[in-house]
Amino acid sequence: MTLKTMTLTAIVALSSAAAVAEEVRVYNWSDYIDEDLLEKFETETGIDLIYDVFDSNELLETKMLAGGSGYDVVVPTGSFLARQIQAGAFQKLDASKLSNAGNMWDVIEDRTARYDPGNLYSVNYMWGTTGIGANTAKVEEALGADAPIDSLELVFNPENMEKLANCGVYFLDAPDEMIPAALKYIGEDPNSMDPDVVAKAEPVLMAIRPYVKKFHSSEYINALANGDICVAFGWSGDILQARDRADEADNGVEIVFNAPKEGALMWFDQMAIPVDAPNPEGAHKFLNFIMEAENMAAASNYVYYANGNKASQEFLEEDVIGDPAIYPSEETLKNLYIKEAYPPKVQRKATRMWTKIKSGT
Repeated sequence: MTLKTMTLTAIVALSSAAAVAEEVRVYNWSDYIDEDLLEKFETETGIDLIYDVFDSNELLETKMLAGGSGYDVVVPTGSFLARQIQAGAFQKLDASKLSNAGNMWDVIEDRTARYDPGNLYSVNYMWGTTGIGANTAKVEEALGADAPIDSLELVFNPENMEKLANCGVYFLDAPDEMIPAALKYIGEDPNSMDPDVVAKAEPVLMAIRPYVKKFHSSEYINALANGDICVAFGWSGDILQARDRADEADNGVEIVFNAPKEGALMWFDQMAIPVDAPNPEGAHKFLNFIMEAENMAAASNYVYYANGNKASQEFLEEDVIGDPAIYPSEETLKNLYIKEAYPPKVQRKATRMWTKIKSGT
């Protein structure tokens, strides 16, 4: 190899490295950020942002545990994050590069530490509850004025579900959400790691399976907003987005969200950096950008989810910070439960069960 060739090779290599350094790849949930923030990040940093979306933890986990995801920042839910940390899928955060870490909310960090001890690998993006979205007029038409729209009885009692089937019911395609809810309905511990207890969810879900129109983790937003379905068991912010889209469309559809009175799952979506991230330096810049109080508030104001950033609260719109469906009261918080990661054997059992339930066989 000649000196000239070596020089050209070195220049190409340096150019390639510079190109990578100017690009950050983020993998987040669908319908989950104000796109103006993505443009703001690019403008402020000069870094190109490649932003892709997914709609199930299982899809993200497949990419993470296979290795070589190609992403710099990903956003798993807490229980999945815990398992992926144990598998060595993430790198520890460099606190020296996160100057906005002081904005985070200790109340939320105390809970996310259940999944990420010391919060060494992740920062909270959003949190919320899993519950019931209902088209009040259609549900009342199907079940009467005393329909239990604030209770698991609405979606797990086969007699109710049979009547609701005509107007349409969607469930999350999320076994880590639906199995604990079914256990809660029958009085079992929703966070149980006992395979015999977990198995008790199967007959509950199979009994109402014929009346579930679809299992999907994002399509219920528009389906509710448009009046195509009358009930969705889904995530708080998604259902509130559906409510507001219906209001904006002025289409006569009235949507309400309720965390079930028996107790609702409290979930946390955490931003983390894969161990093999192509650009960990840029990833830290993205995390620090999101942790800026006004940026985090802009994200929450757009998606109608609570966030784990205490400093952002002064910038939240009143219909976000003042809505108990988004920021629950202390009393409601006490009635929320947390789902931790299943051990591998129990996770396999839950996955097989869920496949069976969705197929209805």
